[in-house]
Amino acid sequence: MTAHYLVEGRRATVRIDRPEVHNALDRETLDAIADGFRRASADHRVGVVVLTGTGERAFCTGADLDEQQAFLARPNDYWEWMGHFIAAIDAIHGCPKPVVARLNGMTVGGGNELHIACDLSVAAEDVILRHVGPSRGSVPAGGATQWMPLLVGDRRAREVLLLNQPVTARQALEWGWVSRVVPRAELDAAVDELCRELLAKMPEIVRATKAQLNFWKDLSWALTIRHAREWLTIHAGSLEVAEGLESFHAKRPPDYERLRLAIEHAGEDGGARPGADRPGVTDAGGPRAGRDDDDRQSADQPGTGGGEGRPERERRLRETTPTGDPLRSVAAPDESGDPLDQEIYDE
Repeated sequence: MTAHYLVEGRRATVRIDRPEVHNALDRETLDAIADGFRRASADHRVGVVVLTGTGERAFCTGADLDEQQAFLARPNDYWEWMGHFIAAIDAIHGCPKPVVARLNGMTVGGGNELHIACDLSVAAEDVILRHVGPSRGSVPAGGATQWMPLLVGDRRAREVLLLNQPVTARQALEWGWVSRVVPRAELDAAVDELCRELLAKMPEIVRATKAQLNFWKDLSWALTIRHAREWLTIHAGSLEVAEGLESFHAKRPPDYERLRLAIEHAGEDGGARPGADRPGVTDAGGPRAGRDDDDRQSADQPGTGGGEGRPERERRLRETTPTGDPLRSVAAPDESGDPLDQEIYDE
């Protein structure tokens, strides 16, 4: 099992158990999380649920990238994967018992979306929270775009989700992103205390209070998640996702200039933008426009009705990119200066 369910007295614990990959989420793990919360919801012995991860390095770092890699070739399979993620979030958020996130380590991306699906959280003071979607190839719409503005305010949510900078547990506490922060040695005691406080309340009233408190979270989630699932599926085989995954595995920053050049010069050769190799599909997602050989030849030659022409265009691009290659201008790996990225890379 990659996530475990344990009941002790009135408290249930769901623990993600993939420390070798920073407790990343694959289908099996998502299903085990959802199953644990469904069991806790149905068990009248349980009055409070704790969600945590194994080890001290990571609570959860989001989607397992090895699984995501497969969606480049079969992007429509992402739709099914996202169904597992949504089910896990729904099971946590919809649990009628109060849910406490025990943040034992870095909380990143989809891991934070699990965290903010909970009612309350306690973080060790050395924990870092972060989103990396726009930096690495995913829209953080599995809970973050919907709920972070409710927790930290619109401007701070935009800072977290667009800039992707690490945020310390202490800063997160000041912003209202976490409930309590304690020294690591006191983490378990603080979680125990919070659980005792929650159990010293009337269970039916707690359940109804949660339902009322969840109004705005329910509304934003219900209005957006189906559309997010569709868009993420359509984009799962894109050049942006491919570059995000490639750069992660190569332990280098993504080549953002390459992506911008691909958009800037899309369609200039009558087909897909540079680097996009999905057969029969243009940048807009429709069929490629057919062109006969004469049209292709004229498009490649200056002064024959085809515009600037490929040789001249490539020469101009080489002059304006530092590497001389219009599709490659990769920064050196040490330019990222990001210790959190490096920690994940090194595993």
